[in-house]
Amino acid sequence: MLVIVVENVPDRLRGRLACWLLQVRAGVYVGDVSKRVRQMLWDQVEAGLDGGNAVAAWSAPNESGFDLATAGANRRVPVDFDGLKLVAFSPEVVLAERGAASTPGKRR
Repeated sequence: MLVIVVENVPDRLRGRLACWLLQVRAGVYVGDVSKRVRQMLWDQVEAGLDGGNAVAAWSAPNESGFDLATAGANRRVPVDFDGLKLVAFSPEVVLAERGAASTPGKRR
């Protein structure tokens, strides 16, 4: 199982994903593809973001039963915690990329 969620990406990338995966909601693509196809799709996502962002989650033989990856400016970043994949939330990164002061607790 593969799930890819994209935000603020060009239509050409959305169209490319729709060729291989089922679009179940705006920007949410689901499918069951091989590891090779998954890697090919993720390479195209990383190359075609144009300032957008994406996250992919897929079935994997580990404790969690899945693995994930992100691309582009995301407030949530995957981190490895003793072999367990967790998600860290870092709003300062996004604020700094938008040109705002990176003062913790300050939001736009």
